[in-house]
Amino acid sequence: MTQSGGFRENRLRPLVFFAHNPLSLIGVGLTTASALTLIGFWVVDVFGHGGSANPYVGIIFDLCLPALFILGLILIPIGMWWKRRRLRSTGQLPTEYPKVDFGNPVFRRSLSFVVLITFINFVIVGAASYRGVAQMDKPSFCGQSCHVMAPEWNAYHVAPHANVACTECHVASGLGGYVSAKLNGARQLVHVVLGTYPRPITGEGKIPPANATCLHCHNPGKYIGDKLVVTTSFGDDENNSATHSLVLVHVGGRDMSGHLSGIHGAHLGRIEFIATDSTNQTIPWVAKVNDDGSTVEYVSSDTKAPEGGQKHVMDCIDCHNRAAHSFDTPEGALNKAMAQGRLNASLPYLHKQGLELLKAEYSSQAEAESKITAGLDDFYRTKYPDAWSQQRSQIDDAAKTLSVIYGQNVFPVMKVAWGTHPNDLGHNAYPGCFRCHDGSHSTKEGKSIDNDCALCHNLLAVDEANPKQLADLGLQ
Repeated sequence: MTQSGGFRENRLRPLVFFAHNPLSLIGVGLTTASALTLIGFWVVDVFGHGGSANPYVGIIFDLCLPALFILGLILIPIGMWWKRRRLRSTGQLPTEYPKVDFGNPVFRRSLSFVVLITFINFVIVGAASYRGVAQMDKPSFCGQSCHVMAPEWNAYHVAPHANVACTECHVASGLGGYVSAKLNGARQLVHVVLGTYPRPITGEGKIPPANATCLHCHNPGKYIGDKLVVTTSFGDDENNSATHSLVLVHVGGRDMSGHLSGIHGAHLGRIEFIATDSTNQTIPWVAKVNDDGSTVEYVSSDTKAPEGGQKHVMDCIDCHNRAAHSFDTPEGALNKAMAQGRLNASLPYLHKQGLELLKAEYSSQAEAESKITAGLDDFYRTKYPDAWSQQRSQIDDAAKTLSVIYGQNVFPVMKVAWGTHPNDLGHNAYPGCFRCHDGSHSTKEGKSIDNDCALCHNLLAVDEANPKQLADLGLQ
C-alpha cells in the first residue's frame, strides 16, 4: 500500500468505526433518501417536463426535503460524538481502529442496515413527496389551507373558471414562471405566519400576463360577433315588479377576411396606459401605437400635468380582471337570486327589504346571518302578518338565501365589503370602460377617445316589463 493510501485508510478507519451507531446510521439513511428524491425531482422537472407547476411544491422540494437532508447530516456527527464520548468514559476507546473490511461480519451488518434504512426512507420520503405534490395541485389546497384566501375561494366556485386549477392562471409556463411563483408563494407564506398579510388580499402583481396563461385556452382574435345579453331586475315596490333589459354586445374579433371589429377588434392593437392606483381604476394617460409605429397619446382633462408613472401594455385581464374570482354587487346578486327563483318574488317588498339587509354593516358573517334572519322575520311579522303566518317557509328560505349571498361576497375579517374588488368588464357598477372611454381623454389636437355607446353595444330594451324582443325570440 502506498503512503498516501495508508494515510487515507488511517483517516477512514475512525470515521467508519465511530459512525457505526444507530443515530449516525439513521442520519446516513435520511440524507441519502432525501438526496435521491431531490435528484429525481430535478431530473424530471428539468429534462422530463413532468414537474408540477404548483408554486407550493417549493415547500416540499425547497424546504422540507433539504431540511431532512441537513437533519441527516447533523445526526451523523452527533452519533459519532456520542459513541466516542461513551467509549472514552468507560475506558474502551481503542488505540487502533479496525480495518475497513467487507469480510468483517460486523461491518457487513452495518452496511446492510444503512442500505435498508436508506431504501425505507426513500420509499417513505418519495411517497410523501408525491402525495404532497398531488394534494397541492388541487384548488382546495390553495383556497382552504390558508384562511386568508376565504374570499377568493368562495368567489372561485361561482366564476366561469370554477373547473380550472388555480395554477393554470396564477403560474406562467416555463422555468421563469415557476421560479417567480415559488418566490411569490414563499413571500406570502412568511406574511401569513407573521400576520402581516394585506387585508383585503389583492391580485395586483400576482397574475402573469395573458399570453402566458389565458391564451393557452382562449383566442382573443377569434370572431365572436354579437352577443345578446338579457338581464332581469326587480323593483322596490310591494310586488317586486320585474323588468328586463336586452343589450346586443358587439364582441367582434377578427373575421375570416382578417377584418377587425367590435370590442375585441378595437383593442387587439398595442395600447399602453398609466394608472395612478394599484387596481388600475384611475387611468389619466393612454397611448395607441399605430401599425406604422406612430403613437397617439390621450391625456385626461382631469390631469394637471403629464403623468410620469409606469407604462403598462393593455392586456386581456385589464378588462377581464375578475374572470376567476367574481364578486357581485348587492343589487346584482339580489336580482339574480330572484330571477332564478331562489328568492320568492311573491313576498311583498322582498327586494327592497332584502337590499337594506344586505347593505347593512355587520362585524362578522355570523352576525350578518343572525341579524338578516331576525330582521326579515321581524319585518314580515310586524308589517305583513298575513304573509308571515302563511308564507313562513318562504320567509325562512329567503333569509337563508340572503345570508348565503352576503357570505359569498362580504368578509369583514378580511375587510372585503361590497365593491372592494371592482369588475372592469362593462361599466354599470364600476367605471370599467369609462376609465378611458369617458370623453375626457384627448390628444393635444383635441381628439378624444370615442365613447359612442353604439360602438360596443345596442340597447334593444331598457327596464321594460314585457319587451317585444323577448316575445319575438320565444323567451317570454
